[in-house]
Amino acid sequence: MYQSESSPMNDFSARRIMMVDTQVRPSDVTKFPIIAAMLAVSREVYVPDAQREAAYAGQNLHYSARRVMLEARTQAKMLDALDIQPGDHVLDIGCGMGYSAALLSALTKSVVAVEQDAALFAAAQAILADAPLANITLIAGDLAMGAAAHGPYDAITVQGGVEVVPDAILAQLKDGGKIAAVFMQGSLGTVKIGHKLSGKVNWRFAFNAGAPVLPGFEMAHSFAL
Repeated sequence: MYQSESSPMNDFSARRIMMVDTQVRPSDVTKFPIIAAMLAVSREVYVPDAQREAAYAGQNLHYSARRVMLEARTQAKMLDALDIQPGDHVLDIGCGMGYSAALLSALTKSVVAVEQDAALFAAAQAILADAPLANITLIAGDLAMGAAAHGPYDAITVQGGVEVVPDAILAQLKDGGKIAAVFMQGSLGTVKIGHKLSGKVNWRFAFNAGAPVLPGFEMAHSFAL
């Protein structure tokens, strides 16, 4: 049972309700399963202890210089745009300490979450083991390689910025499936949704957002003498 917004500000359940009411709903995210998942999953559990007080702030939460937990607005709008269904099999790239995977687990049949940072993987492993969320498979591996052995996938989420999405990732998306990623050009970013049809992924603009570019998702730069 959730407590009212008049609860003390150290009450994380009250902050969770406030996050949904002030960050998620005003962003035109109204699908009940997404709202329910964001109310149910304790965001503060999936951040370092020293950052719990900032867990519900309306901004990306930094794990390190290049890794973040995406802000709630971005997470919710990505999930809304992907229109994930209860029977879907989803790949979550760069799950960090597991928050995105926990949200997805409430929305769909099965989730494969990939993390390459050893400290983040260990934290996710411990947190998700305590949940417990039986429909999540947590994989330690190169983010840019995804998890082909467990695919193909109905949907893919990329939990960070990209300049380019590797072909190895796109190949793991089913025909008819969708992928969401934050495309960065310098400090400016947009979330795009890719829809795979006849083996080709076509991207469309969804909304503005930003995040550090993930390792392995940088554009290859050539140098001329």
